[in-house]
Amino acid sequence: MGLAGSVLQPLPLSPAMFYLAIGFALGPSGAGLVRLDPYGHAGVLTLVTEVALLISLFAVGLRLRVELTNRIWWLPLRLGVLGMVLTIFLLSLAGVYLLHMPPGLALLLAAILAPTDPVLASDVQIKDVGDHDRTRFSLSGEGGLNDGTTYPFAMLGLCLLGVPQAAAYGRPEALLLALWGIFAGALSGWLLGRLVVSLALYLREHFRQALGMEEFLTLGLIALCYGVADLIHGIGFLSVFAAGVAMRHIEHHATGRARPAQVIGAVPVGEEHKIATDPSKAPAYMAETVLGFNQQLEHIVEFVMVLLLGIMLSGSGFSWEGALVALLLLLVIRPLSSLLALAGAPDVTRLQCGLMAWFGIRGIGSLYYLMFALQYALPPQMTQRLVPMVLTVVAISVLVHGISATPIMNLYYKRR
Repeated sequence: MGLAGSVLQPLPLSPAMFYLAIGFALGPSGAGLVRLDPYGHAGVLTLVTEVALLISLFAVGLRLRVELTNRIWWLPLRLGVLGMVLTIFLLSLAGVYLLHMPPGLALLLAAILAPTDPVLASDVQIKDVGDHDRTRFSLSGEGGLNDGTTYPFAMLGLCLLGVPQAAAYGRPEALLLALWGIFAGALSGWLLGRLVVSLALYLREHFRQALGMEEFLTLGLIALCYGVADLIHGIGFLSVFAAGVAMRHIEHHATGRARPAQVIGAVPVGEEHKIATDPSKAPAYMAETVLGFNQQLEHIVEFVMVLLLGIMLSGSGFSWEGALVALLLLLVIRPLSSLLALAGAPDVTRLQCGLMAWFGIRGIGSLYYLMFALQYALPPQMTQRLVPMVLTVVAISVLVHGISATPIMNLYYKRR
């Protein structure tokens, strides 16, 4: 990829498609060089996918360079909350009446497949932080929100399946528990993000301290937000996403309409500290340096996660039930739920609504919630049905959206 990435970029192919094929070829159905048991290693795989998802969510938050008072935020909120709830409802109905699943398993399947992941199709996510295109912004923001807001539904599904650790979500106060998790997670991440970033900027501008080590600042802030949210029973994914938004908000407030690259200007080798301590440039320099580090991590995360997906799919085998679910989800449920969620949204064209309805890409979030569910003592007949279905749906999404993203987005920009 290091040698051929720029050659592949204009083609109707995504890097994830290659990683998926390589993983499948390495797995039991191919060369048999790698065998990965998702049932026996669910705990480790949950941790790996959790870390990958946190890195992705923080990077998404950092890209959303728009004031919180801007009405454009209503679009990812509609998709990430209302659209997600509609998706879970419709997919649960399909699981019960079409696939003849128990209600708990149908709800768990729907919650696992509800999160979207724009990272796996870079053509539809925000690349330049100055990009305010409604389609890109909405899809990126949706992916940042619904990875966290689907958590209560996953816990409710586990509760209906008799998992003791999820019993609280079957009680009357479950709605308050879910609302608190969303509120506490988002608020704690926003406050901690502002606190840590403001402290680092203060030390840089007034004492020339806390210079460099943006990598540690990034990973430390992610860990701090996730840990604090967990301690107060908030949703950690929302906390990390909010921290990324908070860091970008501080930069945007300091630099105004000027793009960060214009504010920073040329950075001579060996004089980075002068830019990092300049009060007029320090916020932009910190945000862009952290984002650059996160983007490099994202490439590695994408490679590792999709490679694991291919290996596990090679071991579990293709699921025809999963193919049916993928057709329903991508062609019926996602478009219907998105169009209902966006109904009446101002300043959104039919073309933009159509693009948002199509690009509901499944990826790291679904892998995380699948591994998360496998940690609990679910009946083997359920997990052996659930795993191939989810892996098949995610793989089909990676292939279909990977092929369609580049040509569709190119046509979109030509028409616009």
